[in-house]
Amino acid sequence: MIRSAHLASAAIAALLMLPAAALAQSAQAPAAPATPPAVSGGAPPMASHTVQGGSAEQRVEEHIKQLRTQLRITSAEQPQWEQFANVMRENARAMDQVFAQRMQQYPTMNALQNMQSYERVAEAHAQHVQRLVTAFVSLYNAMPEQQKQLTDQVFRAKAEANAQKRMQTGRNEVR
Repeated sequence: MIRSAHLASAAIAALLMLPAAALAQSAQAPAAPATPPAVSGGAPPMASHTVQGGSAEQRVEEHIKQLRTQLRITSAEQPQWEQFANVMRENARAMDQVFAQRMQQYPTMNALQNMQSYERVAEAHAQHVQRLVTAFVSLYNAMPEQQKQLTDQVFRAKAEANAQKRMQTGRNEVR
């Protein structure tokens, strides 16, 4: 039961650490332009999608690098880590496309279409979280107990920092 609680808290913290937070910033643009933004022809959406600190792709890569160091991933855990990191990358790319589509259609949406679009974003996010949790379970289970405790601490600290940030900004959404 305690291990389940630790795993659940670790999974929730993983969600809080998702780079989708960076992508969500783009969905909260102060005002929608009169015409939808042009999508660059050959470049993948994440490469042209800039957010604070660089492109969404750069931020995901930086987050993966930072998390790998914090969790002290060993060579024995490398296959599980790669699976987890790849899911993070795929999820970020997919969410970037979902947000880009929403932002492109936003100027012409009526209220109902807006709500339906938001529903699609939430459904996509939930599906991506499920994939991430599945990959994280494999990684977490491959860790020795001491490393699991470290991982729990890292995720707990991030969740607490996010909670503090939300309290300071008055925002209640989970990131």
